[in-house]
Amino acid sequence: MNTTYTPVDTERTVLYVSNSPDQDLTRFLAASGWQAVHAKSTAIAERMIERGNIKVGLVELPSDCTSRHLSALASCMRRVETNWVAQIAPGQSENELVSRFILDYCFDFVTRPWLNERLVFALGHAHGLSSLRHPPVAPEPSLGQHGMVGQCEAMQQLYRRIDKCGVTEAPVFVAGESGTGKELTARAIHERSPRAGRAFVAINCAAIPPSLLQAELFGHERGAFTGALQRKIGRIESANEGTLFLDEIGDMPHECQAVLLRFLQEGTIERLGGSGSINVDVRVISATHVDLDKAVEDGRFRADLYHRLCVLRLVEPPLRERGGDIKLLANYALSMYRQDGARKLRGLSSDAIVAMSNYSWPGNVRELINCVRRAVVMSEGRFITASDLGLPEADNGPAVTLAEIRSKAEKDAIEHALQRHGYKLSEAAAELGISRATLYRLMHANRLHQEPAAGRASSANGGTDADEEAERQAPSLV
Repeated sequence: MNTTYTPVDTERTVLYVSNSPDQDLTRFLAASGWQAVHAKSTAIAERMIERGNIKVGLVELPSDCTSRHLSALASCMRRVETNWVAQIAPGQSENELVSRFILDYCFDFVTRPWLNERLVFALGHAHGLSSLRHPPVAPEPSLGQHGMVGQCEAMQQLYRRIDKCGVTEAPVFVAGESGTGKELTARAIHERSPRAGRAFVAINCAAIPPSLLQAELFGHERGAFTGALQRKIGRIESANEGTLFLDEIGDMPHECQAVLLRFLQEGTIERLGGSGSINVDVRVISATHVDLDKAVEDGRFRADLYHRLCVLRLVEPPLRERGGDIKLLANYALSMYRQDGARKLRGLSSDAIVAMSNYSWPGNVRELINCVRRAVVMSEGRFITASDLGLPEADNGPAVTLAEIRSKAEKDAIEHALQRHGYKLSEAAAELGISRATLYRLMHANRLHQEPAAGRASSANGGTDADEEAERQAPSLV
């Protein structure tokens, strides 16, 4: 049968991998609007994929293919930018090696004879899906703001506060647990400030030995100490006219805190071994996972330095309080590291999403991203499952009904009100906003005593007064 070539779209190119090309197949593809480029080996196929934007591949599996042959094919088929369709002989799908290979690396497969509409449909479907797959290298605007991923209300509030902090020169303190993205927040503030065109200098106060931290911050002159062979400009001086980010400020040694306070008060520094003051214009943003209020109370952090640093305060929400952002961040992490895996992953399974939603994430966003990246490498299927994530099983305890929660809250409120007012029913009822008779009825329903233990013993000896007897007989008013 004679076929004529028709003009084809250069994007509708299929990479045909086969030891011996089928000319009939090539002509059929051309007549169907596809331009076929042939690769005799996997090495040639890899080079073609690297050179051009090839979205669809067609690989012919010989009837006697071995695990070694399949492994060689897999090396170039694990790239996410190309969707593959396999050509197999009748009955070949029953081979366990072949079926596993198709499931792991191929979008679809066709069985001989393959010069039909089934092949055209499979190639078209693979091309359409590949056109939609463009892994983002940075968060899309719809995923969040300021280079961060998050859409929950807590993150929306953080975005608004970043914008407000950006327009002022006041020092900013960023509180939050480890792994919540405090440095991202600091950079976002800097990029929205008048200092955006200047340097952003970050230093982790917990990562530098206390004996070296002061020299790292303020710099030193040649010969200031053993090993100081030349002058070194410190981090504060390097950030002149820009922003200095002091990460983990809560771990700064006490002796360095006094020197830092002087710089914040006077705007000058002295290099170690130097004899003159140097004026420095720096905006300071600090952060820590430490509870600075408690550190001040315990004497581990200077109160005067705390008040200098904490003029504006932002709080990074922990991941466990960000709801749907967990799924959003997991999919974003998958888009970043999808190419690290041996297989072409299609996404996260529903049980993986449930497992991540039920986990408390003590390491927050950093832990989640590392968890997804590890799962990309270790997964053995086309979707990341809960077992691939390796998260501990959630211990949610027995289910509690809403009625049980309300009942416990009511009982606790009554008991605390009674304790605060020395078991005087009139005062406790007034605080709770109910009548004495209603309070007595609720106490009876919740099995709460009218008096503390000592009071009950004296009442047993002295009897019960008339008011309390009347309350027992009073009808319920609620």
